[in-house]
Amino acid sequence: MSGTPRNIVVLAVTAAVLVAATAAGLVLGASAVSLPELVAWAAGGEVADTARSILENVRVPRVLAALLAGAALATSGALIQASLDNPLASPNVIGVNSGAGLFVLLAASLAPGVLWLTPLAAFAGALVTALIIFALSLGTGISRLTVVLAGIAITTVFGAGMNTILIVDPDAYIGSSTFLVGGLSGVLMRDLDWPALYIAAGVLLALAAAPKLNILALGDEAAHSLGLNVRRARLAVLAVAAVLAGAAVSFAGLLGFVGLVVPHLVRFFVGHDNRWVVPVAALAGAAFVVGCDLLARVLFAPYELPVGILMAFIGGPFFIYLILKNRGGGLD
Repeated sequence: MSGTPRNIVVLAVTAAVLVAATAAGLVLGASAVSLPELVAWAAGGEVADTARSILENVRVPRVLAALLAGAALATSGALIQASLDNPLASPNVIGVNSGAGLFVLLAASLAPGVLWLTPLAAFAGALVTALIIFALSLGTGISRLTVVLAGIAITTVFGAGMNTILIVDPDAYIGSSTFLVGGLSGVLMRDLDWPALYIAAGVLLALAAAPKLNILALGDEAAHSLGLNVRRARLAVLAVAAVLAGAAVSFAGLLGFVGLVVPHLVRFFVGHDNRWVVPVAALAGAAFVVGCDLLARVLFAPYELPVGILMAFIGGPFFIYLILKNRGGGLD
């Protein structure tokens, strides 16, 4: 099978898995909703009041939040890895998520109750961190591993800043414990209005930037020879990645490893052509977070595990695997 037909099949299968995961996320849980009830509700038909209330007030906002967060973080990870040419880079590893989280808590402390400010603050924090990483990546002799270590240091400093805010102003953010590990419980539709717009715009910009990412993959000199302003292109891509990661953090908290795991799995199936990696990563990331959130809800029922904890169990070993895989000089 040639590359393009195979990639079409992968895209179609990923979309089908996404639809199945979404349906499962809507019907399964502590209070089950039957599939016929879901279909009737979606078609605007008669549905029992209990099922309608569960769907409209709990399941739909939560599943939609998982879809948006997964698509945003996976796309952001694909952009960061491609623009920095670094297999270990992702929004949480290089500190973009923690930068967004710090600014979200600052906004919540300084301007409580201003909902529209949260995604803007998250984007600002993510962008500041992305600019720091971009500046580091320009340094002569700076290795991929050094960039990752710098990101871990930034994450530590910003994490200390978040904890300081929560100690000084404990009421700054309701549900802050879930926010710090990443979770989707309690997300309301109104929390998704602005982030959804940012994520939709960010994914469209990422799709448009995919051909330039392919040129960047040829190396700086080759990209220059083809007329691409490498620094400007790399900075623009990182800004889009910051928009996506910041928007996801604003309502989902510090979800980790989606942007690390998903792009690698996608490249295993579709190769390194970013014109395929970006759209498949967006769909796969959405399916991944919906599936993980569903498992976090049902595995320990009646107790619920924040989805960020489950992702840490998955992403931590995967991160170690990538380090070992690239230890033979691939990070230097």
